[in-house]
Amino acid sequence: MTQPLNPENGSDKYMVPALERGLRLLQEFGRGSRTLGAPELARRLELPRATVFRMLNTLENLGFLERVNGGNEYCLGMAVLRLGFEYLSSLELTELGQPVIARLCDDIRHSCNIVVRDIRSIVYVAKVTPETPLTSSVRVGTRLPAHGTVFGRVLLADMSLSELRVLYPEERLEAFSANTPKTVLDLFNLIEADRERGYVFDQGFYEASISTIAAPVRGHTGHIVAALGSAIPAPQVDREKVEGLVQRVCAAAEELSSLLNYRPHMSVAAGAQVLFMPDR
Repeated sequence: MTQPLNPENGSDKYMVPALERGLRLLQEFGRGSRTLGAPELARRLELPRATVFRMLNTLENLGFLERVNGGNEYCLGMAVLRLGFEYLSSLELTELGQPVIARLCDDIRHSCNIVVRDIRSIVYVAKVTPETPLTSSVRVGTRLPAHGTVFGRVLLADMSLSELRVLYPEERLEAFSANTPKTVLDLFNLIEADRERGYVFDQGFYEASISTIAAPVRGHTGHIVAALGSAIPAPQVDREKVEGLVQRVCAAAEELSSLLNYRPHMSVAAGAQVLFMPDR
């Protein structure tokens, strides 16, 4: 079964069941389930197979699904891609943020990203990469687990322990590396320290060969709306370089926050104390 579309909103008073089922069906497709057939979808959604066939036919006619080689398996269609691009193009965040991370990338010569949170996942919405032979598997639209990534730690920093427990009701969190927090309390303690610091710098947190620096981007309400940062293709970063990299990332995050009409009482970039976080 898929997770609720918006578990943070407890009201289902105005939900349209048929529309909800159709959207849940689309959510079943992903990197690990690129193609699916009616029997498997019926099992996952706990719906009659005849109902799933009608949903598949409707979504296929609208272009949200396509048959694979004319058979009985389906994959996501171009209409989903068009919606994704329309969403990204409508974001003030990406329009204002793209030039900011482009300048940051030119300055530090490392890949720079803007990332937002979608419930328990992070989604890359903007990316600039320097002209180097090194390539990254991360693209705009890539989704990763929030609790297991540096960007996710930044994006969860506004949440209280009780809110995190609602988001992660399980006793043990799924592990993606030796550094992944094991419980919600471990995660909360980690992001508490991140929040006090004003940014996150960690080495090998999600991928052993990548070090990441990230800082929060806040909107006009003061809430975190995105994380801005850089991925450095090195398991260890020279201590002498860390301070300069952190200051530039924090300054870029502050610049984007200002463009989004956030007016802090104190500059994060100016007030942040640079701490070196050794690999755990």
